Amino acid sequence: MARIASFPPIAAPKAEVLILGSIPGERSLAANEYYAHPQNAFWRILGAILGFDPKLPYAERILRLQRARVAVWDVLRSCVRPGSLDAAIDRASATPNDFAAFLARYPRIRRVLCNGGTAHDLFVRRVLPDLPKADRLQVVRLPSTSPAHAALSFADKLDAWRLCVRYRVHTTH
Repeated sequence: MARIASFPPIAAPKAEVLILGSIPGERSLAANEYYAHPQNAFWRILGAILGFDPKLPYAERILRLQRARVAVWDVLRSCVRPGSLDAAIDRASATPNDFAAFLARYPRIRRVLCNGGTAHDLFVRRVLPDLPKADRLQVVRLPSTSPAHAALSFADKLDAWRLCVRYRVHTTH
């Protein structure tokens, strides 16, 4: 089975909040874009919170995140995973990204918002124990924006995300 790899982070020098997924799904990998699955609520949620149209071209959505001081990345640099479900990640093959270097480059980041339970679990277990200055970070588990996580409605997901993303984050207006 082939090893899959994550994308480079989306971040601007003044980033304050980091949103973490686990690793891109098949649709995202094929499109070379974060959260490319049409039923993933990520862009609709961030657009609603930060005041931009989630149907903007991908490059423009990225600029809107950067202007709002929101960074996006994945916990894993690579892993073996058949399909797109987080539950299928071969944990023994999982290699985390270099968060020590990333956070040194973006020292204003204090809040880490994990997009779902797998991202949170991987970050807390595989990254935080070895991360310098981990105590300066507030790590929050948010409901997954994935279409596979149907336990919550879009409105409920939006409410949970709004509380965390808007806190001390600059809007795009």
